[in-house]
Amino acid sequence: MIPTPHIELKDKDKIAKVVLMPGDPLRAKWIAETYLTDVVQINGVRNMLGFTGKFGKKKVTVMGSGMGMPSIGIYSYELFAFYGVEKIIRVGSAGAYSPNLKLYDVVLASAAWSESSYAKTMGVTNRSTIRPNKSLNNRILRSAEKLGVPVKEAVIHSSDVFYRMTPDEYKDIYAKHNAECVEMESFALFANARALGKQAACILTISDSLVTKEATSSAERQSSFNRMIEVVLNSL
Repeated sequence: MIPTPHIELKDKDKIAKVVLMPGDPLRAKWIAETYLTDVVQINGVRNMLGFTGKFGKKKVTVMGSGMGMPSIGIYSYELFAFYGVEKIIRVGSAGAYSPNLKLYDVVLASAAWSESSYAKTMGVTNRSTIRPNKSLNNRILRSAEKLGVPVKEAVIHSSDVFYRMTPDEYKDIYAKHNAECVEMESFALFANARALGKQAACILTISDSLVTKEATSSAERQSSFNRMIEVVLNSL
């Protein structure tokens, strides 16, 4: 079933076995242009840009996922199921729930907790917590140690809602579920990997804090999370 409804590429060999997946397609473009050589664009449907190139001798694909679990659910499923992708590493931004996390801190998800019905509706699990691939996480941690980049493993909250009518609810989520930061995609990515027997991980840079109300700009979010990207690329 290629091309798929959302990825136009007809030759699956032009997509690497490992895919880095930021939410923003422009961030995918920036990663490809900044870190990869011999770059070829492999998708432009709905402007969900994807690129394949090389990091050293390693073939790597970088592709946007869009925002939210339904969006990453579609793209990651099609990559896993129809294009032969074995590993997807989400590289994204997160909002801090914990006072111990500061702007630009790097967090590796040890688990994703969510109120979302994504995994249940898909028929994967009724559980509200799904874990990433342990060996993939360990490779990322070894790479971070080698590069001297501090990385904190933590439970993260994958939320269906960006704007809440109860803005202080994060305090209860932090207290009850030990979720130290929030994003909107990883629970679905981990569910797809579990359903299809693939590997997934998520590494995040803190872009804002619900505790201190500090925040980065959109330009900073697009181009200044380089430590996180370098850790992932050197783990491959």
